[in-house]
Amino acid sequence: MENTSNKASRKSTLPVMLTVTVVMAVVLSVSYWISYQALKSEAFARYVGIKNVAAEKIAKTIRGVEMNAQNIFDEVANHLDTPESVIAAMEKKAGLNLDVRGYFAAFEPNYFPEIGTWFEPYIYQPDVTGFEYKQVGSARHNYTKSPWYIRAKETDGMFWSDPYFYYDGTSISGHYCTFIKPIYNAEGKLACVCGADMKFEWLSKELSWVDDISRKNNLLNSYHLLKNFDFYSVILDRDGSCLAHPEEKAFTISDENAIKNLSMNQSGIVEIEVDGEACVIYYGPIEYVDWTIAIVVPKHDILKPLIPVFLIFLIIAVIGLIIVWQVSRRTLRESPQNPDSEK
Repeated sequence: MENTSNKASRKSTLPVMLTVTVVMAVVLSVSYWISYQALKSEAFARYVGIKNVAAEKIAKTIRGVEMNAQNIFDEVANHLDTPESVIAAMEKKAGLNLDVRGYFAAFEPNYFPEIGTWFEPYIYQPDVTGFEYKQVGSARHNYTKSPWYIRAKETDGMFWSDPYFYYDGTSISGHYCTFIKPIYNAEGKLACVCGADMKFEWLSKELSWVDDISRKNNLLNSYHLLKNFDFYSVILDRDGSCLAHPEEKAFTISDENAIKNLSMNQSGIVEIEVDGEACVIYYGPIEYVDWTIAIVVPKHDILKPLIPVFLIFLIIAVIGLIIVWQVSRRTLRESPQNPDSEK
């Protein structure tokens, strides 16, 4: 009779356990989904905030370069009478912004007949000791055919050039971007195209500084949720390639929607593989230039807290099932026997 009673008890308990198991599975799935969405929202708020801070800092540096460069360009515009006065005007204010590696004034051919066809004085910083002067215009370096010179004549306004690589075998060789402005004489004719060269070294240093500050920010990282914060920042060009990045961290975005956003200076999120690792990239435009700041985060670091959270939910679910099992069996054992079975 006792074996029969146990079998009946187990049979009666089985539907209850199945029902509870299904409910637990639904609860676990919903809890996991909610936790996943919460982590995505937390990561979005965190890294978009870091991106905005970096973009603002870079924009301020660029704006400072523009303002200083315009002072030099205006000085050149006021001293177009002789080649010597042009050089003196450039040297006068060249040291006001150390983020600039050099300033130039590329004159229209034969503007100063005594100098010859090409006259392009260049005031530059070979190192931290100060600025030096050299004449870079020549038949070999026919700047009038350069894209920035042609664009300056066509647009008649200030702009930043596309990034380019300059090499002359000296310390000033490297990747640059140049702030350009056409200068006109008193008769309204184009005299020269002035430019301020920025080397991308400063940009990489600025990105590294922002990343380090963000990692060490106790308020920002007070709820670290077991994350390592292995993110890093890069600057993207409109074609999705990296212009500035930490060492050995260059990559190219090929996602069509992301490329479209980059070309239109819009913000977005894209998931790609970087060096074989799944990453989430939060990107957005930088004011004054056609560059994009992007924060690269390994996807596993964002989802890392889900593992302990899911294990905790699973343990609670198992404990709950055991309790339900024990309570159901005891309740069925203590319940009154069916009157028909006693006859």
